[in-house]
Amino acid sequence: MKSKVILITGASRGLGKIWAEAFLKRGDKVIATARNIDSLTELKAAYGEAILPLQLNVNDRGQCFAVVKQANEHFGGIDILINNAGYGLFGAIEETSEQEARDQFDTNVFGLLWMTQSIIPVMREQGHGHIIQISSLLGIVSGPVLGIYNASKWAIEALSESLAAEVKGFGINVSIIEPNAFGTDWSGDSAIKAKSIAHYDGIKETFYGYFKPEMIGYPEATVPAILKLADSEQPPLRLFLGKFTLPRVQQVYADRLAVWDSWKEVAIAAHGH
Repeated sequence: MKSKVILITGASRGLGKIWAEAFLKRGDKVIATARNIDSLTELKAAYGEAILPLQLNVNDRGQCFAVVKQANEHFGGIDILINNAGYGLFGAIEETSEQEARDQFDTNVFGLLWMTQSIIPVMREQGHGHIIQISSLLGIVSGPVLGIYNASKWAIEALSESLAAEVKGFGINVSIIEPNAFGTDWSGDSAIKAKSIAHYDGIKETFYGYFKPEMIGYPEATVPAILKLADSEQPPLRLFLGKFTLPRVQQVYADRLAVWDSWKEVAIAAHGH
């Protein structure tokens, strides 16, 4: 199989770094971006010219376009973009400050949007490409004390569905990855926690207590899935990662459909004719 050129944002740690190394290990070329590329020194030492580490703050739209231009010129094309950069914001809706909410959307939504916009002309001109957006189970099924994070992922879902229809005719595929919880530092050092209000202590305790050790996936176990997705000629719009994702979505959607159906006559009557 011909080697691919993959651009991964947020490649300094977690799933982004694990996937970057997996692609490199099998002979692909990787453009690995991060706010601090010092964390990519080991990969550069191990894989040499196959990896191009580039500093990038995805919040900067101009920088996104500049990085894509540099990467495209360096490798002569970009087959896959993995929009992985993002972080978690923990806190109830009332607890979240204006700046925290804006920062969350700047990175998780607008950063992904700028990278997506910058890669489309490259992929359109070459006649093929695959844009992989990292969302979350919480982009489909929301929950408490992560409301703004959930909202950012729901935005990615809608944006990416529209995008898939718009760019299909250019030979560009779009996939949304929906992981359940994995053992990265997503909820640790890389997370932001809003200033606590005591009224929400109980619901936080219940929510955090829900997660048992067996519900946390091993990040390295996602490698075969991401490689298979990257190699697929007809990739799915959505790919769930982890064994708890699909059952949770099935239950929530069954409950939603039941409620919607119970209000069906009210909804029809509201049409007016």
